[in-house]
This record gives sequence, C-alpha cells and structure tokens, in this order.
Amino acid sequence: MGDAEWDSVTVIGKKANNYHSTTARSNAEINSARRTGAVVSTDKKWGAGSNKVGGVEGQRLAKIDRENEVAPPAKLDLSVGKAISKARLEKNLTQKDLAVKVNERANVINDYEMGRAVPNQMLLGKLERVLAVKLRGKDIGSPLGGPKKK
Repeated sequence: MGDAEWDSVTVIGKKANNYHSTTARSNAEINSARRTGAVVSTDKKWGAGSNKVGGVEGQRLAKIDRENEVAPPAKLDLSVGKAISKARLEKNLTQKDLAVKVNERANVINDYEMGRAVPNQMLLGKLERVLAVKLRGKDIGSPLGGPKKK
C-alpha cells in the first residue's frame, strides 16, 4: 500500500456543493435567496402556532357545510326585536347601555332588534330581566310580572 491511500480523506455526511436547507423567516430572506439563484420552495402552513383545530380553512369548510343544511338556523322574530327596541327606548337606554347591562356587544343588541340574530335563550332571559318585558312565549312585549305570589 502506498502513501496516497493514507492521505485521502473520506468525508461522510456532507452533501455535494455544500447544499443545505434553511428556513427563511421573512420575505427579505426569500427574496435574497431568489436573487442568489438558490432553490426556493414556499409552503403556506395554516393553523400553525395556534391551538385551534382547522384554522381558517376549517372555518371555510364549516361554512360550506352550513350552506348545505336543509333547514338553516331560525332567526329571531321581528316582533321580538321591536319589543326590545320599544322597551329600551322607554327606559332611555342606548343599544350600548343595554349591551353593557347584559354583558354583550352593542352590535349583538342591534342584530336582535333588526331580527338578524339567531336567538340565544340565555341572552333573551337577561334582556327580559333588564327591560322587564316578555320576549319569549306568548304576549311578547307585555310587562314582565314579578315573582308569583301565593
């Protein structure tokens, strides 16, 4: 055996052309890699970094599923919305004031008054107590009686 065999070095684990994969964290790094002629692959990861299942794509799929439903969720009757509005105005409350009293957002109260909301029984109960007006069952808009006396 000659000395040439002892002098040769075999490097294991290095790839040819010193190619290695890195992850670019910003658009500037991606553009820089494109200018140098490096191979660039971009992947959009949805739902990454959050504990939500599905992320935005899952929301879109859920919306598509709802569109195919035979019976969409029932909207609030307009008479209930008018009763809420009338009782609120009699008590000199703004939608925002009423929303604060029932721990909701003002646009939710607006949706209820316009009949666009899907009814929530808990919220209707809170509105009944604050406005002292019946909003469920028969006689919608009539004054809410106090506790029944024996």
